[in-house]
Amino acid sequence: MSKGSLEGIVVLDLTRVLAGPFSGQILADMGAHVIKIEQPVKGDDARHMGPFQNEESIYYITNNRNKKGVTLNLKAPEGKQIFLEMVKKADVVMENYRPGTMEKLGLGYDVLKQTNPRIIYGSVSGFGHVGRYSRRPGYDIIAQAMSGIMSTTGWPQTGPTRTGTPLGDVLGGLWLTIGILGAIQGRSVTGQGQKVDIALIDAAVATMANISMIYLTEG
Repeated sequence: MSKGSLEGIVVLDLTRVLAGPFSGQILADMGAHVIKIEQPVKGDDARHMGPFQNEESIYYITNNRNKKGVTLNLKAPEGKQIFLEMVKKADVVMENYRPGTMEKLGLGYDVLKQTNPRIIYGSVSGFGHVGRYSRRPGYDIIAQAMSGIMSTTGWPQTGPTRTGTPLGDVLGGLWLTIGILGAIQGRSVTGQGQKVDIALIDAAVATMANISMIYLTEG
């Protein structure tokens, strides 16, 4: 079996549920060494989402293929120190916490880039890290509604309807992957890492480009 194009790239994946894990899985499929880091006892919320087979969540397995896994308590001093040691040897850190959470843990981008100037910090959240909505929680259905995606789905009697697949989360994960790949290429030129900040709402709005232009042009 041939090596993937990301062979040798080490990714620390702190993401949960769908958007972030989906991105990490793509990187793993491309050959990156992805280490999924979960909180002790509970782990990723997706572990508790059905359907289940042999007492394992199929939802979780579907978005975490080809990853290694460890548990780490980032709120404990020992866990934080272990994580920082891992960052020294990593290429990418991924997270999808609400903006400000990693800073509260003392593990924001400014801290991580001091630990490893080459680190690429990838984040996906509802509204991104900048702007008046940045600290608000954001989920797939919110991105679909605010972007206008839901206005293109459904029947006259139902009104705007959520798509059958969680399109907002999937799009956010895809854009995070694109951003990380671009940052890896950029680092090969500059030698420096960077922060990749993806908002679900931005990813969803980008998907509406053609429809939005038709509406703005023709009404």
